[in-house]
Amino acid sequence: MPNVYDLVGKSALVTGGARGIGRSIVARLVASGAKVRVWDLDTVDIDGVTSDVVDVTQAPQIATALSRLAERATIDILVNDAGYLGSAKPYLAHPAQEWQRILATNLVGTMQVTQAVLPYMIRSGGGRIVNMGSLAGKEGVPTLTAYSAASAGVIAFTKALSREVVGYNVFVNCVAPGPIDTDMIQELGPEAVASMIADSPMKRLGLADEVAHLVTWLCTEASRYNTGAVFDMSGGRARY
Repeated sequence: MPNVYDLVGKSALVTGGARGIGRSIVARLVASGAKVRVWDLDTVDIDGVTSDVVDVTQAPQIATALSRLAERATIDILVNDAGYLGSAKPYLAHPAQEWQRILATNLVGTMQVTQAVLPYMIRSGGGRIVNMGSLAGKEGVPTLTAYSAASAGVIAFTKALSREVVGYNVFVNCVAPGPIDTDMIQELGPEAVASMIADSPMKRLGLADEVAHLVTWLCTEASRYNTGAVFDMSGGRARY
């Protein structure tokens, strides 16, 4: 029996929703009845989805995209999924331009979009924010140092913000996947992917739709006592 979630009448904004995990989240939210808008560097071709080309590292682009909404528009759900992995290499060999892009996209982008959207949620009486982190942010992954640091920042941001805004009925949680079978992971190369699979107690990569189910559940009324939490999606790989 398929899992069913009720988000009828809810309006969602998903960053990074054009591909990978983000695209699966968008599809699951739409299937659950939500009206979904996507911000990404590419447009999205999913029925019932509105998309804007937005670089989340650029505050003016965020402001412009929000200005297109109706004056009294509501945003009930925000999923901060826009991310950039970069290349796997020792930190001393990692070009500063690339690791700065990782931090700007994964951490600063998440914070900028959240700060811009929060007033909409507070004005309408509440909402759900799901930040996409990574298992790397909990454990640290050699050769992915900047990505680990950015993900750790997303986790800390989630915990701190959740305590600030819970009084407004805004719940903020984080999902921290381990390796998921997406182009981003496959582009690390077969040797890296094989190592990830070997490290997994389940001996496989996760699926994007498996992550999407958890994210969607966190956006429903079934998840009404969760805020400031970090949910692993690691197939048992997480050590704490």
